[in-house]
Parts: sequence; C-alpha cells; structure tokens
Amino acid sequence: MKIITIVGARPQFIKAAPVSKTLRTEHEEIIIHTGQHYDANMSDIFFNELKIPRPDYNLEIGSGSHGMMTGRMLEKLEEIYLKEKPDFVLVYGDTNSTLAGALAASKLLIPVIHIEAGLRSFNKAMPEEQNRILTDHISDLLLVPTEDAIKNLTNEGIKKGIHNVGDVMYDAVLMFKEIAKSKSGLLKELDVNSGEYILTTIHRAENTNDINRLRNMIEALNESGEKIILPLHPRTKKFIEGYGLNFNENIKVIDPIGYLEMLMLEENSKMIVTDSGGVQKEAYFMGKPCITMRDETEWVETVACGWNVVVGTDKNKILDNIRNFKPTSIQQAIFGDGNAAQKILNIINERR
Repeated sequence: MKIITIVGARPQFIKAAPVSKTLRTEHEEIIIHTGQHYDANMSDIFFNELKIPRPDYNLEIGSGSHGMMTGRMLEKLEEIYLKEKPDFVLVYGDTNSTLAGALAASKLLIPVIHIEAGLRSFNKAMPEEQNRILTDHISDLLLVPTEDAIKNLTNEGIKKGIHNVGDVMYDAVLMFKEIAKSKSGLLKELDVNSGEYILTTIHRAENTNDINRLRNMIEALNESGEKIILPLHPRTKKFIEGYGLNFNENIKVIDPIGYLEMLMLEENSKMIVTDSGGVQKEAYFMGKPCITMRDETEWVETVACGWNVVVGTDKNKILDNIRNFKPTSIQQAIFGDGNAAQKILNIINERR
C-alpha cells in the first residue's frame, strides 16, 4: 500500500524513526515535511542522526499564525494527495501539521491514521488540545499509547478503530539509547558530571508568550542554586531577550541539540524540569523525577504513578519541588513494551 506520513516538528521526527523503518518493510511510504520546524537544529539534525528517510516533499511553511500555517498546509497537502492517491495518511500528535494533514485527507475521503490519539489536557485554550480533539474525530484508526487515552475517546463517543499499541517514543528510546552514549563527550564540554545537574526545557506558547509566567520560571531556576542545563528553543530565546530577562551563572544555556544528545543529557541528569509533553515521557522512560511547569498535562499516568508533579509557573512551587520532590512508587509499564511500531504495521495490514 501507499502511505503518506506527515511530519513537521521535532517530536514527530522522533516518532517517525521507528515507525517509518517498520512500515517500509512491507509498504511504500511518502514523507511530507510541512516545514513547521525549519531551523537546522530543530529539523535537519533529526533526519541525519536518526537515519529517517529524507522527505519526498517539503512544504517550507515556516512560522506564522495558526490560521495562516494551517491554511497553507491544507492547500499544498490537498494538491499532493490528489497527485499521489495514497491508501492512508498517517499523522502524529497534536501540531498544526497534524490537523492539516488529517483534515485535507478526510475531505478527500482518504483514511486517516492518528498515532498518539486520545490524549487530553482538558484545556481547550491550548492549540494542541484543539488539534488533538479535531484530529481524533476525523480519524479512522486511532492508535493510542495508554489505557487512559481509550477512556478519553470513548467519553467523547468515539468507539471504532481504537487500538492500544503503546508509545512509539518508547520504541525510539530503546532504539537509540545505546547509540546516544556516543555523545557523552558533551558532559565534559559542558563541565558537568553525571547525576549532578538538572535538565530543563521551556518552549510552550502559554509560558513564553506571558512575561509573568516566563519570569517566574526563570527566577525559580536562578534561585534554585542547582547546576542546570537548558537547551534553549529559538522562539523562547527571542521572548527572553525581548522581555529583558537574564539567567544566573548556575544555568548553562546551550543551543538546541539533537535527539541523541538529548537522550544522553536526560539519562545523566538527576532531575528534569520541563513544559514539554515529550520530555515528560522521556523522563519516565529514563527513570528520572520530572517537574512539569504547566497547569495541566496530557500525560496524567506519570503523575498518577508518582514520577511527575505538575506545578504550573508558581515560583515557590517550582523551587519547593526542585528541592524536595521524589518519586513515590516503583515504575510500571504504562507506555507499552517498546514494540508499538510493529503493532501499528500489523493493524494497518489488517485493513488491506
């Protein structure tokens, strides 16, 4: 069969690595990169180091308002779909690329496969939440990573096409964890030792667009006194500079890094402080305590089992948990067995 895969942002490149490799053992895959992430450190490096097949099409959409980005993607994707006539369109996660890919396919009656379906933060002010809900309701195969995701879908009246395959990001971690050790020289370069630093990421729009939220986060990190490594998203850097905010000497700010270097920094950290959905999961896979600087999380399982705490952007809560938070249970296999890609292939084959 011919399957079109839509990617556009860092987390989707990572998820595509194990899935594309498995799909291509039996089917023809065409990759369309929307260009939502276009900086070399946020895009090209992932295709190179994860050996993901180069995109067959790059829409080069770039940044812009949600409406502008989604509209341009719809127009260009429809044109490609009509030309390629795929049997399925496969989308990942919750970005504008995901919604545009699914909506353009649905309008042309092309079956949609949504990997990472069923996640909910229950905050519709987040564009990601709107993208998830809309994509789920027009998808034919809803491939979920957890049991809670199934409950979310059934509560919304979605009953057909749901399969719990586990989390493809766990597949990716297992695929690349050992290879990531080749990047261990980064610790020496950053002048830190394993287990003595906190890894932090900040990129969510609701945090970066609000000077008070961003200031609280940075002040908490500054006042923690901990050694902190912060790979800084270009968009976050722009806002920090625009707001006139500064970091103390305990925070080592570095440029965005590739997936292998990120895995290495995660595995050698003592704790992870983030507002990223994907990094929350990677913290769990690596057995690291996680502090989430958001008001809610779609990965509720990590909170329920005591390995993740959601603190919002309250400076005192962030500081208190950096100093005191410890996991409260033994980890469980809540994200599957690391064989999601093969399960996805099997389910697609059943639809021949």
